[in-house]
Amino acid sequence: MSEQDHESSGTGEAGGTAHGSAAPERPTGQQPDHGAAVSTGTGTTHDTPGATDSAIPELVIISGMSGAGRSTAAKCLEDLGWFVVDNLPPALIPTMVELGARSQGNVARIAVVVDVRGRRFFDNLRESLADLESKHVTRRIVFLESSDEALVRRFESVRRPHPLQGDGRIVDGIDAERELLRELRGDADLVIDTSSLNVHELRAKMDAQFAGEEEPELRATVMSFGFKYGLPVDADLVVDMRFLPNPHWVPELRPFTGLNEEVSNYVFSQPGAKEFLDRYTELLQLIAAGYRREGKRYVTIAVGCTGGKHRSVATSEKLAARLAAQGVETVVVHRDMGRE
Repeated sequence: MSEQDHESSGTGEAGGTAHGSAAPERPTGQQPDHGAAVSTGTGTTHDTPGATDSAIPELVIISGMSGAGRSTAAKCLEDLGWFVVDNLPPALIPTMVELGARSQGNVARIAVVVDVRGRRFFDNLRESLADLESKHVTRRIVFLESSDEALVRRFESVRRPHPLQGDGRIVDGIDAERELLRELRGDADLVIDTSSLNVHELRAKMDAQFAGEEEPELRATVMSFGFKYGLPVDADLVVDMRFLPNPHWVPELRPFTGLNEEVSNYVFSQPGAKEFLDRYTELLQLIAAGYRREGKRYVTIAVGCTGGKHRSVATSEKLAARLAAQGVETVVVHRDMGRE
């Protein structure tokens, strides 16, 4: 594990057509909402001041040693559908839970990262935990631990000081942090020692604790684009559809896009088009299984043709429909359509 803790934020997909039950369909070209992912679980019904028929969100507090992998643990929960807040002052945790209870079930699981970056507020944690207990909030504390040797090695590898070392050495900061967190570690429901774990192994441990019996979800963005406008910088996989005849050279098809049925039928009537779609879909099944094992939750598949108007658009729509049928939450983005 070489990862250093950093501020966590929710991510939204680019605009486009949604496929799959987790992403409702929208008209072509309409932009989806951006923002942090929220969960779809259920909570305990409870009367919270200011909220009617509210469901109290499940709460996980992530803490532990700096450099032990708090950010990786938080991102894992975010990928599993938790609403994640990084470096929230402990005094505000009950307020965050109350806001979640008012969300009418849209925020059913909240993960809060609490660490020594908020050391001015850290003394409020005990009071906040007592407040949560009095309101019957279901909460778990996950504490990430690591050996002094591993932590020193990680801080030295990124050439960053420990947040508590001041004018001293890294080990001085580690000692001070251990003392500050000692009581919290004793109260933890789950302690994970990351001394010998890499990022993927830590994610696997978090998945085992919080993913339940379901396989971790994979989310895909299928993006059509035109090679003449450049490759998408965020592409994980790139597909080149320029081996098929270009509808641009068919006068009656030129004004239309790959969303048009006549254009799509023309593209997939060409030799090799359907066979390519079938075989590439099978290949993606193997890749998706590997991504899940390695803890990768998001994949962007870029499908290109010359201008990003006909072949790539038609193929992206077909491919996204195949992925959605396999249970992959899929969004289609047509980056360059209408650009010409």
